[in-house]
Amino acid sequence: MRRLPCLATAMMLVAAPIGTALAQGAPLNVTPNLQAPPKARAADPAPAPGPAAQGQKPTVERVNAYFNGIVGFSADFAQTGPDGRRWEGKLYISRPGKLRFEYRPPSPLEIISDGRTVAVRDRKAATQDEYLVGQTPLKFLLRDQIDVARDSKVVSLTQQGSDAVLVLEDRQTVGGTSRIRLTFNNADMALKQWIVTDPQGYDTRVQISNIDTSHRPSASLFVIPARITTPN
Repeated sequence: MRRLPCLATAMMLVAAPIGTALAQGAPLNVTPNLQAPPKARAADPAPAPGPAAQGQKPTVERVNAYFNGIVGFSADFAQTGPDGRRWEGKLYISRPGKLRFEYRPPSPLEIISDGRTVAVRDRKAATQDEYLVGQTPLKFLLRDQIDVARDSKVVSLTQQGSDAVLVLEDRQTVGGTSRIRLTFNNADMALKQWIVTDPQGYDTRVQISNIDTSHRPSASLFVIPARITTPN
């Protein structure tokens, strides 16, 4: 079975975020580093947390509130596969259910979800593989009402410096159990990146930036074409 590019992760996917169809190579260490950052040496003053982060602990409720407050957004993404190759592009999400990953050349990939089906399109090979949204590890990010603990097992939620790190496990993805590690800015719970460890043990990292929540992306972005053609 072909491994899917990361959704999200997510991203959530999120894309996304699912293993990468482009990645080849040996499996990476799939055990997330859940240890707290090392303590500062006695001679070094510990950095003071920002005012917004003081007194606010990362909670599942804060994560849910952040996602449920967004109806749609666009962002830049950078995806790093298990073999170290890096791909960039544009991510569009319109809840519930719709997302689009537009990879910049030389990647021939395009990922579109119309709310029910996720299509992984390879323009170079002229192939289009389709999956149900519920088979993807970042499916919870696309629901009408998001509750990360309802659709996945919460392994841990910790504060690491100025970040909040949420680790989820999903047993219903294509091929078996996936693990998703999401990193947020703890001050406002804004999503920064996610790492999907697919059932084969491969890690795919997706970092997002320049998030624009002021406009809901056009509905035309989430239409899955009936045919795929190779570029001239």
